[in-house]
Amino acid sequence: MEDTFLNVYPKLSAADTNNPLNLTGLWLAHGDEPLLQQWLIDAMRSSWRAQNLAIKRVELVSSKTWQEVMGELNSLSLFDDATAVIVTGNHKPDKAMLQELESFASMANSGDNQNCMLWLTGKVDNRSKSSKWYVPFAQQGHVIDCNLYNENQRQQLLTFQAQKFGLNLLPEAWQFLMVQTEHHLLSAYQALWRLSYLYSPQTISPNESAIDTSELDPAAANTATTIDVAALKNALVSDAQYSVFDLSDAMLAGNAAQVVKIIEQLKATEEPTPLILWAISKDMRLIMQLMAGENPQSIGIWSSKQSLYQSACRRQTPQSIADWPDILYQCDKAVKGIVRQPAWELMLQAALRVTGHRLFY
Repeated sequence: MEDTFLNVYPKLSAADTNNPLNLTGLWLAHGDEPLLQQWLIDAMRSSWRAQNLAIKRVELVSSKTWQEVMGELNSLSLFDDATAVIVTGNHKPDKAMLQELESFASMANSGDNQNCMLWLTGKVDNRSKSSKWYVPFAQQGHVIDCNLYNENQRQQLLTFQAQKFGLNLLPEAWQFLMVQTEHHLLSAYQALWRLSYLYSPQTISPNESAIDTSELDPAAANTATTIDVAALKNALVSDAQYSVFDLSDAMLAGNAAQVVKIIEQLKATEEPTPLILWAISKDMRLIMQLMAGENPQSIGIWSSKQSLYQSACRRQTPQSIADWPDILYQCDKAVKGIVRQPAWELMLQAALRVTGHRLFY
């Protein structure tokens, strides 16, 4: 079954621990916007937890890694009823693995297997949809198109998030937001987040940013705080001297001293840790993809940034990036409060890895 993010996201988000969805079988979420894929994970997580599913991550470093994925899907646990495996990377399964995936999907659809596999990959074009690896997901699983194709879709999604924050932007405020953030989804979402702290007494954390469909109606909008252009301008002004984009530039340039300075400033001004981690993980994953032989343009790197990314690749070796998925996973757990190690400390370690430096050996 194929569907779009805008159709699926509200349905997944409406589920809670008292009314979870039965999320099993094969899921494929493809797109060039990591933020949408992360929101999809956040929306599915509550149902996974309600189903008592252990949540694990596997980074595809080659087609052989699919053996590890299948091992997780077929394993038994004494403490959890089943497992949800989040798979990242663009390596396709071979013929043998496809047969195993088809068998797994059939068992899940018949109720004989309660495990779930969510594969996050780059945008799948029409030509790729005719490939053999795509068939099990489209015919026996769920394929979610995590792409926004026009500004109406972008504003529709941001309107969902604004209502969740208890905000109702006037038309001129929406226009101003789109222009000031240069139609960048993350920047626009960050501005809405700031607005919620400034003007809405009841806010939620970014990790709970899923849409509640009960709030997506006129009555909800009427109870929300109305935001005009003047109010929006206050939210677009940050106390930080640097942004996550400055951090990205410093990492790619290999300027370790500047990375430390920027992260300390972002920490001091209490910039949101999920946004910092998003910027770091985006660059690390792009570098890993480049070093795996992928074309810069095909994975969404602007021509003006390609030289920076190529320079960052030259500072690394296959051995030096081998543990990057693990450090990102540890950062993610720290940001979510699952582990006690400070999130800022782990994110600094990750950012320095991109510059070619390590705090610990």
